[in-house]
Formats: sequence, structure tokens, C-alpha cells
Amino acid sequence: MDATTIYHQFITGIQQTGPVEFIAVLAGIGSVWFSRKENILVYPVGLVNTIFYIYLSIKGNLLGEASVNLYYTIMSIYGWILWAKKDKQKQEAILHISRSSRKEWIQQLLFFGFFYISIFASLTWAKQAFAPEAIPWADAFASATAYTGMWLMARKKVESWIWWIATNFASIPLYFIKGYVFTSVQFVVLLVLAIAGLVEWRKRVANNLHKTVL
Repeated sequence: MDATTIYHQFITGIQQTGPVEFIAVLAGIGSVWFSRKENILVYPVGLVNTIFYIYLSIKGNLLGEASVNLYYTIMSIYGWILWAKKDKQKQEAILHISRSSRKEWIQQLLFFGFFYISIFASLTWAKQAFAPEAIPWADAFASATAYTGMWLMARKKVESWIWWIATNFASIPLYFIKGYVFTSVQFVVLLVLAIAGLVEWRKRVANNLHKTVL
């Protein structure tokens, strides 16, 4: 596929973007923006994005991504509850941004590996049975990294952004190929925000450590 073909496909895709995808994209960008700022609005805004994308993913035979967005919806409620908990005496959030220990990194990799293998196997079967347009390896990677990132985001782990960066890299071409061009553009924006989020959360952890020392 040459540059001219990609350009024309991009323009056509933007022109064909429906209202559901448009709203979902704006909600997705807004959600990541709030998460970068450690603002609890990440979850209600994110729910708009995930519910709309369950519909779009099923429609586009992106079954792995559909499962991801269902998982996002459940984890958004879980994360909302965790982020909302406050210390009754200090009246501040109980959960704070932190880095993963070596043990937690191993848990993350096992978590990712389990979902990658499970989703890949399921999509390989689905491709042969009823969804010939499925792309098992790419969809499974985008889905498994997203599963891991969302789990860590609910726990305010800095490393959640690393998994989000991987998800965005994989999702940009995946959605473009499927014809969701505006969504593909969204993942370019989300990639930039994820990198910025990683930098900002690392700074916050460093500042908190500095305050603790003082």
C-alpha cells in the first residue's frame, strides 16, 4: 500500500465517520486526558467510550477489541470505586500513584501472556469458523496489552502507561485496516498522551518521594 492509497483511504474514512465513532473517539481522548491528570472523571467519561466501542468492534469483526471494551467497562467501575475511596481523617484519596515492584512486573507479564494466548486461540478459531476478517495476532496483542494497562491504571501504577503505549502502537494500523480511520487517528493522539502520561506520573512519584524524605 503506497502513500497515495493510504492518503485517499484516510480521507474517505474520515468522511465516512459516523456519529457513534465520533463521540466514542472524543470520549476516549477525554478519558486519557483525565487519567494523565489523575482526575476521577477518567472513569465516567471512559464509560461512554467503552460502551460505544463494544458496538463498533462487534460491527467490524474486531472481537478481541470488543472483549477489551467490555473488560474496560467492568474495570472502569472497579477503578472508579478504588479512586473514589478517601481517608476519613485526612479527606484525601487513599490510592496514590506508585511504581511496580519486581514481583508486580512478573505478575503483569504473566497476566499479559495469559490473555494473549487465550485471545489469540479464540480469534484463530473464530477466523476459521465465522469471522474471516479477524487478525488474531494483532488483535490479541492490542487486546492483551490493553487488558494489562487497564488493570494497572485502576491501581494507579506508573507502568500502566507503558502498556497503553504498546496498545496504541498496535491499534493504529489495526483500526485503519478495518476502515475505522477516525479511530486510528484517535490512537495516534492517545499514543502522544500516553507518553506524556508516563512522563507526568513518573514526575509525580519522584515528587512524592521527595516530600516523604523531607
